[in-house]
Amino acid sequence: MRYHLVRKMDISNGPGVRVSVFMQGCEFHCKNCFNPETWCFDGGQEFTDEKIDEVMKLCAPSHIKGLSILGGEPMHPRNIEATTKLAKKFKELYPDKNIWSWTGFKMDEDLKGKEVLNYIDVLVDGQYVDELHDPTLKWRGSSNQRVIDVQKSLKENKVVLLDGQNSHFSI
Repeated sequence: MRYHLVRKMDISNGPGVRVSVFMQGCEFHCKNCFNPETWCFDGGQEFTDEKIDEVMKLCAPSHIKGLSILGGEPMHPRNIEATTKLAKKFKELYPDKNIWSWTGFKMDEDLKGKEVLNYIDVLVDGQYVDELHDPTLKWRGSSNQRVIDVQKSLKENKVVLLDGQNSHFSI
Protein backbone atom coordinates (compact mmCIF):
# COMPACT_ATOMS: atom_id res chain seq x y z
CA MET A 1 0.00 0.00 0.00
CA ARG A 2 1.07 3.54 -0.60
CA TYR A 3 0.39 6.96 0.89
CA HIS A 4 0.41 10.38 -0.69
CA LEU A 5 1.07 12.72 2.21
CA VAL A 6 1.18 13.02 6.00
CA ARG A 7 0.17 16.39 7.43
CA LYS A 8 1.71 16.92 10.85
CA MET A 9 -0.72 19.65 11.90
CA ASP A 10 -4.03 19.78 10.06
CA ILE A 11 -7.00 21.91 11.11
CA SER A 12 -9.30 21.28 8.13
CA ASN A 13 -9.97 17.53 8.26
CA GLY A 14 -11.79 17.05 11.54
CA PRO A 15 -12.09 18.97 14.79
CA GLY A 16 -9.05 20.45 16.48
CA VAL A 17 -5.41 20.08 15.49
CA ARG A 18 -4.89 16.65 13.92
CA VAL A 19 -2.45 14.48 12.05
CA SER A 20 -3.81 13.55 8.62
CA VAL A 21 -2.73 10.65 6.43
CA PHE A 22 -3.71 10.81 2.76
CA MET A 23 -3.72 7.31 1.27
CA GLN A 24 -2.70 6.81 -2.35
CA GLY A 25 -5.05 5.30 -4.90
CA CYS A 26 -8.70 5.79 -5.80
CA GLU A 27 -10.90 4.36 -8.54
CA PHE A 28 -13.87 6.71 -8.05
CA HIS A 29 -12.33 9.69 -9.91
CA CYS A 30 -15.10 12.04 -8.77
CA LYS A 31 -15.67 15.10 -10.96
CA ASN A 32 -13.75 18.06 -9.43
CA CYS A 33 -12.13 15.88 -6.78
CA PHE A 34 -10.07 18.04 -4.42
CA ASN A 35 -7.19 15.56 -4.50
CA PRO A 36 -6.82 13.96 -7.99
CA GLU A 37 -3.08 13.51 -7.48
CA THR A 38 -3.97 10.65 -5.12
CA TRP A 39 -5.85 8.61 -7.76
CA CYS A 40 -2.94 6.55 -9.11
CA PHE A 41 -2.23 3.48 -6.98
CA ASP A 42 1.43 3.55 -8.06
CA GLY A 43 2.04 7.14 -6.92
CA GLY A 44 3.16 8.40 -3.55
CA GLN A 45 5.43 6.47 -1.24
CA GLU A 46 5.34 3.02 0.33
CA PHE A 47 3.34 2.88 3.58
CA THR A 48 5.64 0.91 5.87
CA ASP A 49 5.55 -0.05 9.55
CA GLU A 50 8.20 2.62 10.08
CA LYS A 51 5.88 5.23 8.57
CA ILE A 52 3.07 4.08 10.88
CA ASP A 53 5.44 4.46 13.85
CA GLU A 54 6.35 7.95 12.65
CA VAL A 55 2.66 8.88 12.41
CA MET A 56 2.10 7.56 15.96
CA LYS A 57 4.89 9.80 17.27
CA LEU A 58 3.34 12.80 15.52
CA CYS A 59 0.03 12.02 17.28
CA ALA A 60 1.55 11.90 20.78
CA PRO A 61 1.45 15.60 21.82
CA SER A 62 -1.56 16.60 23.89
CA HIS A 63 -2.51 19.38 21.43
CA ILE A 64 -3.14 16.72 18.75
CA LYS A 65 -6.82 15.81 19.09
CA GLY A 66 -6.90 12.93 16.65
CA LEU A 67 -5.99 11.23 13.41
CA SER A 68 -7.69 11.79 10.05
CA ILE A 69 -7.43 9.18 7.30
CA LEU A 70 -8.44 10.20 3.81
CA GLY A 71 -7.10 10.04 0.33
CA GLY A 72 -7.26 8.82 -2.31
CA GLU A 73 -9.47 6.07 -0.99
CA PRO A 74 -8.46 4.57 2.36
CA MET A 75 -11.20 1.90 2.22
CA HIS A 76 -10.35 0.59 -1.26
CA PRO A 77 -9.57 -3.15 -1.18
CA ARG A 78 -5.94 -2.34 -1.99
CA ASN A 79 -5.72 0.10 0.96
CA ILE A 80 -8.07 -1.11 3.68
CA GLU A 81 -5.59 -3.52 5.29
CA ALA A 82 -3.05 -0.76 5.90
CA THR A 83 -5.81 1.67 6.94
CA THR A 84 -7.00 -0.90 9.49
CA LYS A 85 -3.47 -1.44 10.79
CA LEU A 86 -2.94 2.32 11.17
CA ALA A 87 -6.29 2.88 12.90
CA LYS A 88 -5.86 -0.09 15.25
CA LYS A 89 -2.40 0.99 16.37
CA PHE A 90 -3.60 4.56 16.90
CA LYS A 91 -6.50 3.43 19.11
CA GLU A 92 -4.19 1.12 21.11
CA LEU A 93 -1.83 4.01 21.84
CA TYR A 94 -4.35 6.87 22.08
CA PRO A 95 -7.76 5.50 23.16
CA ASP A 96 -8.92 8.97 24.25
CA LYS A 97 -8.21 10.59 20.88
CA ASN A 98 -10.48 10.17 17.86
CA ILE A 99 -10.17 8.95 14.30
CA TRP A 100 -12.03 10.57 11.42
CA SER A 101 -12.00 9.03 7.95
CA TRP A 102 -13.44 9.91 4.54
CA THR A 103 -14.49 7.33 1.96
CA GLY A 104 -16.53 7.07 -1.21
CA PHE A 105 -17.81 3.72 0.00
CA LYS A 106 -21.03 3.42 2.06
CA MET A 107 -20.63 2.25 5.65
CA ASP A 108 -23.83 0.20 5.74
CA GLU A 109 -23.31 -1.38 2.32
CA ASP A 110 -19.67 -1.66 1.23
CA LEU A 111 -17.96 -1.55 4.63
CA LYS A 112 -20.41 -3.64 6.67
CA GLY A 113 -18.49 -6.04 8.89
CA LYS A 114 -15.06 -4.56 8.11
CA GLU A 115 -12.66 -4.55 11.08
CA VAL A 116 -11.57 -0.96 10.41
CA LEU A 117 -14.95 0.30 11.65
CA ASN A 118 -14.09 -0.91 15.16
CA TYR A 119 -11.46 1.85 15.40
CA ILE A 120 -13.03 4.79 13.55
CA ASP A 121 -15.05 7.33 15.50
CA VAL A 122 -16.44 9.39 12.61
CA LEU A 123 -16.80 8.32 8.99
CA VAL A 124 -17.77 10.65 6.19
CA ASP A 125 -19.11 8.27 3.57
CA GLY A 126 -20.35 8.48 0.01
CA GLN A 127 -18.70 9.68 -3.15
CA TYR A 128 -18.38 13.39 -3.74
CA VAL A 129 -20.98 14.52 -6.30
CA ASP A 130 -20.06 17.83 -7.87
CA GLU A 131 -23.68 18.66 -8.76
CA LEU A 132 -24.54 18.35 -5.04
CA HIS A 133 -21.60 20.48 -3.88
CA ASP A 134 -22.48 22.79 -0.99
CA PRO A 135 -19.69 24.91 0.54
CA THR A 136 -21.79 25.50 3.68
CA LEU A 137 -21.66 21.83 4.69
CA LYS A 138 -19.39 20.91 7.58
CA TRP A 139 -16.83 18.12 7.04
CA ARG A 140 -18.22 17.09 3.62
CA GLY A 141 -18.27 18.44 0.11
CA SER A 142 -21.64 17.33 -1.24
CA SER A 143 -25.07 16.89 0.30
CA ASN A 144 -25.26 13.14 -0.42
CA GLN A 145 -22.35 12.44 1.91
CA ARG A 146 -23.05 11.44 5.51
CA VAL A 147 -21.11 12.28 8.68
CA ILE A 148 -21.55 9.12 10.74
CA ASP A 149 -20.95 8.39 14.42
CA VAL A 150 -19.46 4.96 13.75
CA GLN A 151 -19.30 3.58 17.28
CA LYS A 152 -22.88 4.58 18.06
CA SER A 153 -23.95 3.12 14.69
CA LEU A 154 -22.28 -0.19 15.49
CA LYS A 155 -23.96 -0.34 18.92
CA GLU A 156 -27.40 0.51 17.53
CA ASN A 157 -26.94 -1.59 14.36
CA LYS A 158 -28.05 1.32 12.17
CA VAL A 159 -26.43 4.41 10.68
CA VAL A 160 -26.43 7.21 13.26
CA LEU A 161 -25.46 10.61 11.91
CA LEU A 162 -23.18 12.81 13.97
CA ASP A 163 -24.93 15.91 15.25
CA GLY A 164 -22.28 18.58 14.83
CA GLN A 165 -23.96 20.86 17.37
CA ASN A 166 -24.01 18.24 20.12
CA SER A 167 -20.89 16.35 19.17
CA HIS A 168 -18.89 14.69 21.90
CA PHE A 169 -15.73 15.63 20.02
CA SER A 170 -14.45 18.87 21.42
CA ILE A 171 -11.97 21.15 19.77
